[in-house]
Amino acid sequence: MKIFGRDPVLFLNSLSGILGLVVTFNVGLTENQAGWLVAGMSAVLGAIAAAMTRPIAVQAFTTLVATVASAVAAFGYDVAPTTTAAINGLVLAVIMFITRGQVSPAKPGAPAA
Repeated sequence: MKIFGRDPVLFLNSLSGILGLVVTFNVGLTENQAGWLVAGMSAVLGAIAAAMTRPIAVQAFTTLVATVASAVAAFGYDVAPTTTAAINGLVLAVIMFITRGQVSPAKPGAPAA
């Protein structure tokens, strides 16, 4: 399945980055709310993307690193929501760039390896 000739996982990861960008516009969220939102979005969209690719481990690793980076930035340090979202976007972009060549879309109905 392709969307506009592209792998849907690229759109899911991009959507996660875009939603993280929205948080940077100070939409009335506290630091904790923004942290939970960015980390949660990253985890949920990443899990969906992992289910859509083979091998699952590469996308799962990308999701784990992006989610942990967001959570550490939001809850481990006293940083602004914009910084949390920026860290998430950067980690997603860099890791997606590095790992995309190692995965392929899953065939519909294909069992997990």
